[in-house]
Order: sequence, then C-alpha cells, then structure tokens
Amino acid sequence: MSRTGHRPRHLERIEEVLTGRRPEKVRYPIRVRRTEVVRTTTVGAGLLRVTLGGPGTEGFEAHSPIDHVKLLFPEPDGSLRLPEPDGDLLKWPRPAPTSREYTVRRYDPEAGEIDIDIAPHEGGLASDWAQRVRPGAVLHVAGPPGGLIVPPVYDRYLLVGDITALPAIARWLEELPRDAKGWAFIEVAGAAEQIELSAPAAVEVRWLHRGDRPAGTGDALERAVTAVPVAEGERLYAWIAGEAGQIKPLRRWVRDELRLDRGDHEITGYWKRGIADFDDEH
Repeated sequence: MSRTGHRPRHLERIEEVLTGRRPEKVRYPIRVRRTEVVRTTTVGAGLLRVTLGGPGTEGFEAHSPIDHVKLLFPEPDGSLRLPEPDGDLLKWPRPAPTSREYTVRRYDPEAGEIDIDIAPHEGGLASDWAQRVRPGAVLHVAGPPGGLIVPPVYDRYLLVGDITALPAIARWLEELPRDAKGWAFIEVAGAAEQIELSAPAAVEVRWLHRGDRPAGTGDALERAVTAVPVAEGERLYAWIAGEAGQIKPLRRWVRDELRLDRGDHEITGYWKRGIADFDDEH
C-alpha cells in the first residue's frame, strides 16, 4: 500500500493488462538498491547463480518473467558512480556508470533474496565478478524499470533462446498457466548444461546441443524453431532471445511467415559476438 492507502498505480495497471487481450509494458518505480551477496551456486554446467540479500532488497518488484536489472560496478579507478533518485525514475550520470543487464531469475520477498543467473564466459565483466565474489560483498542494483506483462490469452506459446536466455525461459515456464500449450527451444553446449524446468505438461521442451561449435553460431536453432507446426487460426505468442546475429533469421520468420501482430511477439538480442555490453534496441 502507498502512504495514502491506495494501491500503487503500476500494480493496478498490471492487473488491468492481465485481464485484457494484449501484452503491454508497464513501468515500475525505479530504485537503486544496496544489496549483499548471500551465496553463489552453480545451476547446471552453464550458469552461475548469485543470490543477493540484505535490507536493500525490501520492496523489490519483479512482475514479469523477463524483468531485468542493471548490476552496477566500480569504474577502473575504483570509484563507484550511482544514479540518483528522481521521483519514480533515476537520473543517470554522464558518462553512464559501468553496468551489465541481467534477468531477475527469482525474487523471494519473505527471504529477501534476489537470484541473478549469469552464464560465465571469458573476459566478461559480470562473469569474472561472479566467479570470484564471496558472501558479504556489496553490489548495487538498479531496476527493474518495468516489465512486459503478457495476459494468459494465447492458444500456444513459443519460447526460444540460448544459455543466456535460459533464466528467463525457466521463469516463463514456471509462470505460464498450467494448462498452457506450446514449445520451448533452448540451445546449450551439451547435456551438462540442461537444468530441471517446471514446464506446463503441454509445453514441449526441446534442448538443442551445439557441441564444440562456438556459442552464437550455426543455424540449428533456426532450423528447429521454424519447423514448429503453427496451426491456422490459433493465437501464438513468441518470445525469442539470444545472440543477435543468430536470432536475426527468426525475426524475419516471425514477421514474414508467421505474420504475428507486433504485440504478439518479443524478440531481443541479449548479446552479440565480439561486442561487450551489447544493447539491442529492438
């Protein structure tokens, strides 16, 4: 409740969208939170989970499977520059502070814990930090700024991604209605990177193994996904994320073959080979 006793407007708006027919992005009040590392654990062979806690997590919100936060890191000289509160927004310093964006895998308000799953890779800022960090270390987190709220009105769902999208896909599968139907395609290096998923019974999960092929290369994901038998007349929602170049053909497929309405799909390049801190504006 707010101080006036009224329900915050963004929570009312989320309920409105969930009872409607179209997905919409809903903005939340944005905060910078001082958190502490509680523990790190491995999730399969491909993800490292950093659990954050402390008083700064109180009041955190994550209402969508693809909610994301910015992890704020010290500059090369050791200084830490943080955005300042500006009403329900943040005022960011220029140049922008060093940060990396990650999906909120889990928020447990009772435990006061936030889980962030990171795919370790050589030379990655957040990856290197996560592999060496110890409990008690302080990390400032900004966001989430808002979330894409998808009402449960679709006949089928199509979820697609690589290891970097796995945390979001895992949360999607947990939060879909239990009678939901559809497919989830996840490309990983091999069986060791597969994890347990809480998918609805009628959502088929297909793991694709790339083997020794470098991450973000090849067309195995494209070939598997475009073979999906989308029935005429069914309403489909598609969510696709991963390496920007690898999912580019899927953008075209969704647009030219499936011809989904703009609101019925979300396609995001989470990373791009050879580019640090890639930002996909699509």
